[in-house]
Amino acid sequence: MENKLDGKRVAILVADGFEQVELTGPKEALEAAGAVTEIISPAEKKVRGWEGEDLDWGSKFKVDVPLTEANARNYDTLLLPGGVMNPDRLRLHPEAIEFIKQFVNTGKPIGAICHGPWTLIDAGAVKGRRMTSYPSIKTDLINAGANWVDEEVVTDNGIVTSRKPADLPAFNRKLIEEIAEGVHPRHGSPQQSMPA
Repeated sequence: MENKLDGKRVAILVADGFEQVELTGPKEALEAAGAVTEIISPAEKKVRGWEGEDLDWGSKFKVDVPLTEANARNYDTLLLPGGVMNPDRLRLHPEAIEFIKQFVNTGKPIGAICHGPWTLIDAGAVKGRRMTSYPSIKTDLINAGANWVDEEVVTDNGIVTSRKPADLPAFNRKLIEEIAEGVHPRHGSPQQSMPA
């Protein structure tokens, strides 16, 4: 897997309250495969994770590019970690949804885990797609037109989804594979959804 992603750039979009391991785990795996990752956030300097059995604030991470300065054209892939607060906060930022839509509309791979797919609803990216997520947002995805399944990792035309931190090894492998494949046919077209 080493150097499989040389030259690839990954945008990690988060707001305060992201599930920390859902950022750090994929980030480490992507960098080990040769990708460059950058944290993008509505927060301008630091963004804070959420972690642990006790469900409390975790570490602070440096924001590499404030969302107001981020351009999707500079990246090959988008990573959307979960956590309940993070996607809920991102959905309140029209510029965050627009940033996600740019990846959807250009067919660039997207990885979303846990509650991360919530933002894909707002970006108009779930209708007709086979997806998974944390069970608490299953109904939201179904109501938005997704074909929700309970599997550790699901790929539909370049969008990779998983349910929870325990799924990270499978999620990371599949996301790396999708990034290596490159741009997929335009997202958002239900006819292009492929069954598993």
